[in-house]
Amino acid sequence: MTLADLAPLWLTLKLAAIVTVLLLVLGTPLAWWLARSRSRIVPVFEAITALPLVLPPTVLGFYLLLAFNPTAPFGAFWLSVTGGTLTFSFAGLVLASLIYSLPFTVQPLQAAFTTLGRAPMEAAASLGASPCDAFLTVAAPLSLRGYLTAAILTFAHTLGEFGVVLMVGGNIPGETRVISIAIYEDVETLDYATAHLLSGLLLALSFAILLALYTLNGRSRQRGQA
Repeated sequence: MTLADLAPLWLTLKLAAIVTVLLLVLGTPLAWWLARSRSRIVPVFEAITALPLVLPPTVLGFYLLLAFNPTAPFGAFWLSVTGGTLTFSFAGLVLASLIYSLPFTVQPLQAAFTTLGRAPMEAAASLGASPCDAFLTVAAPLSLRGYLTAAILTFAHTLGEFGVVLMVGGNIPGETRVISIAIYEDVETLDYATAHLLSGLLLALSFAILLALYTLNGRSRQRGQA
């Protein structure tokens, strides 16, 4: 195997890392609102957030491809601002992955914030902490397990994306050719040796990530029972 064969793996890791960081930042206020709001429209946003869990990736990829097209309003706006297109670009992959992996970030955070309850925030407020200070010094540290779970699940889910990235990004080496697309192409060209190696790497990496998640959750349960 050459370094060129590993290029899709590095691109996949880069995509997963960027998407995980961005979703932890962007998903936190949404998860906080879903966990604490009593508005009647919360179920609507919960359903929208969970849609990528049930939609076939090709369906979501198809609609994103239409939205990202330079002739569509959003795609045209992106082109006018950045000078580049979202379709068949790494930026398009990042944006599509943010939408596709959204529930894997928001739902663990929402569960953590719900479990936290209102008492810690009310106690911090009674001591004069602003809402922002109370969140950063009380809520976020107490929800660390939820953040770790969200980060691991989001990273692992982004690693294995196929349908959405194929529809939006295609198969451009060094730009959009992630490891799942590379494996598909290797199988199509009967290069089973490279497909085996890439699949084995992805399998080992995915197992390591899930093992870390379940080990983390097991230790947290033990501490909770102690």
